Amino acid sequence: MGIKAALPKYELYFYTTVLSLALLWAADWIFDVSSEHMNRKTFKDSVQQGWHYFGRKMDVADFEWTMWFTKFRNYIVFALSGHVIFAKICSMTVPEHRSILYMVYGILAVFATMGFNYLMLILSHCGLLYSIALAKQKWLCFVAGLCSLATFKMEPFSSWQSGFVIGNFELQDILFYGGSGFTIIRCMSFALENCEKKDGNYTFLDLLKYNFYLPFFFFGPIMTFDRFHAQVHNNNLTRKEREMWNIRVMAVMHLVVIVLVDVLFHFLYILTIPSDMKLAKNLSDWSLAGLAYFNLVYDWTKAAVMFGVINTISRLDHLDPPQPPKCITMLYVFAETHFDRGINDWLCKYVYDHIGQNHDNIFKELMATVSTFAITTLWLGPCEIVYIWSFFNCFGLNFELWVAKFFQLQPFATIENNMSEAMSRRIRGVFNAANFWAIVLYNVLALNSLDFAKLVAKRIVIKGFPISTLSVLFVTYCGVQLIKERERRLALEEEAAEKDKTE
Repeated sequence: MGIKAALPKYELYFYTTVLSLALLWAADWIFDVSSEHMNRKTFKDSVQQGWHYFGRKMDVADFEWTMWFTKFRNYIVFALSGHVIFAKICSMTVPEHRSILYMVYGILAVFATMGFNYLMLILSHCGLLYSIALAKQKWLCFVAGLCSLATFKMEPFSSWQSGFVIGNFELQDILFYGGSGFTIIRCMSFALENCEKKDGNYTFLDLLKYNFYLPFFFFGPIMTFDRFHAQVHNNNLTRKEREMWNIRVMAVMHLVVIVLVDVLFHFLYILTIPSDMKLAKNLSDWSLAGLAYFNLVYDWTKAAVMFGVINTISRLDHLDPPQPPKCITMLYVFAETHFDRGINDWLCKYVYDHIGQNHDNIFKELMATVSTFAITTLWLGPCEIVYIWSFFNCFGLNFELWVAKFFQLQPFATIENNMSEAMSRRIRGVFNAANFWAIVLYNVLALNSLDFAKLVAKRIVIKGFPISTLSVLFVTYCGVQLIKERERRLALEEEAAEKDKTE
C-alpha cells in the first residue's frame, strides 16, 4: 500500500490529543521526581547550581553539552569566529585560492591548540594513507584505513600515540581522539574516491585541504571527499535567493534551542535520574518510558545543534554540508536511524549501499549490515556496550527485512491487497509502534547504561504487561500515525512540484 493513504481528520486530531497529553503527563512525572530529589547525594556531581533567575539547580551530566555551550564556549566561539572572518576575507580577495588558505588556517589552529607533535602525527597518517591510495586498490585502502583507525581506538596503540601530545588541558583527550578519528575517516574517503578517478591521482595537497578544513576537523561532520573537493573549488561564490536569510534564521534557531535546552535542564533531570538506579527502580512505568524517550530526543537535539552550528559556518564558506540527523520522533524504522548524518552518509556510500545494493536480498543485506556495524563498532571504540548496541541494531535492521519478506508471501499479500489503504496503514502502524520502541531500547543502552535499558524493558514489557505495555504502545501508535501523515503530505508536495516542472 502506498505512502499516500489518508486517514480521517477527526482520527488524526484524536491521535494528536492522545500523544500531547501523554508527553505532558510523562514530563510532569519527571518534573516531580526532579524537584523532589534535587538535593539527593548521588546528584551532587551532575546537578549543580544553574541560572539564578530560576532559583533551581541544573542537570549538567552531559559533558559534551557543557563543553560546547558553557565551560569552553568562549574558546570554541573564538576559534570558529576567527575562521569565519578569515574565510570571508579570502572569499572577497582571492576566491580562487580560498581552499589553500582554509587549509593554512586549519593547520595553524591545530598546531596552536594541540602542538607540533600532534600535527606531525596527523600528517604521518595522512602521508601513509595517501601513499596507499596511489595503488588504487579499494580493499587495500579499506584495510590500511581501518588499521590506522584501530591504532586510535585500541590499546596499547592509542595510549602510545596520545603520549606524543604534550600538556594536560581538559579538552585534550576529546580534541585528540576527535581530530584523529575524523582524519582517518576523511583519508579513507579520499583514498576510495582516488580509486574511482580514471585520469591520474588527486594530489597530497588535495588531501590536506580536505582534512584541515577547521570547522570539520575536530568534531565533524564528515563530508565525503568528492563533494568537498567539488564545492571548495567552485569559484562561483554567488548566493542563491534568500540564502543568507536562511543562514541567519538557522543561526537564531540554534541559539534558541540551546537556551531552551538549558532552561529545561533546570526542571527535568533526564540525564541524571537514569544514572541513579536505586531511584529509577522506584519510578512509575510511565516515568521510565518518558525518560527513555526524552533521552533519545535530547541526544538527537544535541547532535542537530552541534552539527548545525558547524554547518552554518560551512554554509558561510559556500559549502553544502550534510543535513542534520532525522529526528528520533520521526523514526519508526531502523534503516533511517542515525545520530550523525555525515558518518551515516559515509557508511552508506562506501559500505552499506555498495554491498547491499537495492537492499532486497536477505543474504546481501546481512553482509551489508554486519560490515557496516563492524566498522561502526571500531569507529565508536570497541567495548562491551558498543558490541551490544551494534548487535541489536544490526539485528533490528535485518529483522525489518525478514518481516517485510514474510508478509509479502501468500496469503498475507492477498489479504492486504483486499483491504483499504487506510486500514493497511493502521495495521502497519501497529508493527511500526513496536519497532519504534525497539529502536528506543536498543539505543538508550548506549546513551545511558545497559542496566537502565534492561530496567525500562523489564518494566514496560514484562512487569507492566498488559496495562503499561499496551498503553505505551497505543501512545506510540498515535505518534507513528502522525509521522505517516507528515510523510504523506511531503510526498504529495513533492509530486505536485514534479508536475509543475514537467508542465
